[in-house]
Amino acid sequence: MIPDEKKEEVRGAADIVEVVEDYVKLKRSGRSWKGLCPFHDERTASFHVTPDLGIYKCFGCGASGDVFNFMMEMEGVGFVEALRSLGDRYGVSLPEEDEQEFDEDHHLREGIYHALKYAGVFFFRHLMETDEAQKARDYLQKRGYDRTIIKKYGLGYAPAGGEKLYRAALDSGLNEEYLLEAGLIKPSNRGDGFYDAFRGRLMFPIFNPSGKVIAYAGRVLGKQKTAKYINSPQTKVYNKSKVLYGINFAKNEIRKTDEVILVEGYTDVISLQQNGVNNIVASSGTSLTPQQMNLLHRYGDTITMIYDSDSAGQRAMKRGINIALREGMDVKLLELPEGEDPDSFVRQFGKDSFLELKQEASEDFLTYQIHKAKDEGRWEAPTEKKKVINEILESIAHMPDPVSRETFVQHLNSKAKVGDRALFDELGKIRKELKEERMRAKKREQRRREREQRQQQQEGGQATPPPHTHTVGFSEQVEDRPEKKRPAPPQKRPNYEKELIRLMLMYGREMIDYIGSYCSEKHFEDEEIRAFYEDIIEQYKAEEEVSVEVYANREHPYPELVGEIVLEKHSVSERHHEKIGVQYKKDKNPYRTAKGALKALKAHFIERLQEDLYSQYNTAEGEEERKKVMKLMKEAGRRRTLLQQSPVDELFPDPDTEAAKSVSDKVFEYKMKDNNK
Repeated sequence: MIPDEKKEEVRGAADIVEVVEDYVKLKRSGRSWKGLCPFHDERTASFHVTPDLGIYKCFGCGASGDVFNFMMEMEGVGFVEALRSLGDRYGVSLPEEDEQEFDEDHHLREGIYHALKYAGVFFFRHLMETDEAQKARDYLQKRGYDRTIIKKYGLGYAPAGGEKLYRAALDSGLNEEYLLEAGLIKPSNRGDGFYDAFRGRLMFPIFNPSGKVIAYAGRVLGKQKTAKYINSPQTKVYNKSKVLYGINFAKNEIRKTDEVILVEGYTDVISLQQNGVNNIVASSGTSLTPQQMNLLHRYGDTITMIYDSDSAGQRAMKRGINIALREGMDVKLLELPEGEDPDSFVRQFGKDSFLELKQEASEDFLTYQIHKAKDEGRWEAPTEKKKVINEILESIAHMPDPVSRETFVQHLNSKAKVGDRALFDELGKIRKELKEERMRAKKREQRRREREQRQQQQEGGQATPPPHTHTVGFSEQVEDRPEKKRPAPPQKRPNYEKELIRLMLMYGREMIDYIGSYCSEKHFEDEEIRAFYEDIIEQYKAEEEVSVEVYANREHPYPELVGEIVLEKHSVSERHHEKIGVQYKKDKNPYRTAKGALKALKAHFIERLQEDLYSQYNTAEGEEERKKVMKLMKEAGRRRTLLQQSPVDELFPDPDTEAAKSVSDKVFEYKMKDNNK
């Protein structure tokens, strides 16, 4: 077992902002940092990282946790693996693991990483040391790649012999299961062993954002009648639809410039980066996917695409445009001079010429598509022109922002001269078709998941999953347990819940930011108040106004709720301090008021959880299940006691923003409950 003090040492050493920035572009916002949530698709930043507290929180999907939770979610690993990864990164030595702590999945993932790392050294040595790899060295030398570049990008050579990597790895004690699961070997068709998956190819390691080798791409050298590139298959550590080549080297520069340059080839990335153009990635040998675009959008808002001018490149470009627009990115296109690709251009003309060309020749997607249509003679033919206009409208239809859609429709009208009314009508039809297609796709995906779930249940010998089986830990039980059907809320709503809504309505975005950082909709008992909270958070995410006036003019039941919440003389009970241990004067300091209401909210949430656990205990089948529930009950009791005894300033630190200071007094008037009375 790893001692608790070691876990805390890693937690203290790890910089949560630095760790999160491996995956998310963050911008400072007062005391916290904000960015696009990596756990769900969004276009308005609702993901907050608070380094003072060492936590992250998403207002959109509710994801929250500490640096360990983040690593576990992003890398798909267990706690101990996340702990060790962070320990290695921040120089904290940890004791050797107890084998019983690790499950088979953890060992398999670690084995895959080890096999991939071993293969990298093997390929590099063969590239640098063998006569067979001379053609690969000549190829790299022509591109100006010296030993430093080769080592930085981990380039290598896979020997042509059918089993050289396989045999060398076995001789080194590597388990063949790990080689197979890593996609480095394949079973023989004769059923008598394995052979190397990569043979006679120049090897490009593919890294995840944190710099771990997760896959390989192999390029054939010469004019053999075979695929130019082959890539590793999907594995437990590699999903090609979520990976971009070069992202580990480019992510920081993308953040700085707020722009990513997307190219097609591995050598394009290496050559441009070696010439000082660092914000560049490639789509890792696959068609661009929404997951890849979502990853890019976490680091920057603008994308410049450089595709080949052949038909395949143009088809890929058009698909990429729509994916990028749907993600909410600013899309630009750049076409290089005929016969040039990014690799050859930057090697021949240098960084300055490339950047100058990008500055002068990059076009927005609409201008570019019209420009291409004119070059192809399609813009002058009425039938073809209509097709081009429809292609452009389809791209505009993917844009989530209505202002952007209207702007580009007007831009198209200035070029096409067909009348904006007709264009808007056609756009509406296309958007309706896209919405219907998304609904159909969603239903297909839902049916697929239901089929898989039924199949898993049948294989497991059970018709339906038993209730309340998720008992990993207190915090997971709170977040993941199924929602219980509660009776209708009492006529008198909880005052502390109404108070939190009142504060958000009256003090706006800074207060919403503050309250939303410490609670979620799950903490609210009253169904209508919970729905009110969720709506406020949605408006906050969409950067819409949140105020008493806005909700007073909304649909039922908001006007009635606003009247009940805002016009009530005193929302928080005067006697409630006897229960939660803090007394305050209403709105002498709004954040002081919020702290008291938050503490009450969480105390009552834990109280309801204890009631649920007590019911589970009484209906639990078997001694083992009762022990698990009892453990959770004790943990809930400990949390409740800690909550009641802790000062609110420790539970909910003051926000450090100018807007917050403007509505807060420096001197707080409160008194703690005397527990000795």
